[in-house]
Amino acid sequence: MPLEVVESPRLYRQIADQLRGLIERREFGVGSRLPPERELAEKLGVSRPSVREALIALEVEGIVRIKMGSGIYVLDQPASSHRKAAQPEGEGPFELLKARELIESGICREAAKVIAPGDIAALDAILLRMGAGGLSSDELIRLDRAFHLTIAGTLGNGVLVRCVGELFDQRINPYFARLARYFEDEQSWRETWAEHGLVRDALAAGDGAAAGRAMRRHIQNSQARFSRSFGDGQSSENQAFENQVSEKQVSENQTSSGRASVSARPPRQK
Repeated sequence: MPLEVVESPRLYRQIADQLRGLIERREFGVGSRLPPERELAEKLGVSRPSVREALIALEVEGIVRIKMGSGIYVLDQPASSHRKAAQPEGEGPFELLKARELIESGICREAAKVIAPGDIAALDAILLRMGAGGLSSDELIRLDRAFHLTIAGTLGNGVLVRCVGELFDQRINPYFARLARYFEDEQSWRETWAEHGLVRDALAAGDGAAAGRAMRRHIQNSQARFSRSFGDGQSSENQAFENQVSEKQVSENQTSSGRASVSARPPRQK
């Protein structure tokens, strides 16, 4: 008889399966609120990002609805066939961001050794456009992609450029797109822009260690931005994160070569 490839389920899918099972058995009725993310993570013995990915998966499937500042609520369940068709494939957002963190920090360390004035000028042009204001989310994403691909391109390695591009383009998968809808806003783009500036400055200085650290911190901050609470109000932890890009960092961006005109106007979405 035909055999199918055995695949080890990703952790967030295992969590989603458990929660889906509880909902199907009416342990949580239609309209009821699920326990907070922190409580679910503690009971399951997993990280909050894994719970976050599972909840996003269930929302994509139409099983729950996430209400920012309130909680996660159970919806009237769709038919089994429809629910199965709605289950998206692919890696979760945090898995993708972790891969980018490891790969792109290494690229930055090497890029600092070979980056040319023309490459720095290209990065400055991207930052100038990102800081000009009045941009849509799609436009900001295209500029964000161009920034990361420009750095990868300095090494003259097509495999790395393709790898960075393909990982970045996973932003359009259903999980990532839904997560971004909740957590990308003017403030998050301001932080991204400031962090890009720190990467650029380290590359321009030819400091590979600093460039690698700046890129690693930038992508770790992206993970933190996507880890803000869905629940009631804002936690002190999340408030501390919003202060992570300090006034000192923004000031440094304002005085960096070729970008002084950008800094007074952080990215603003239409």
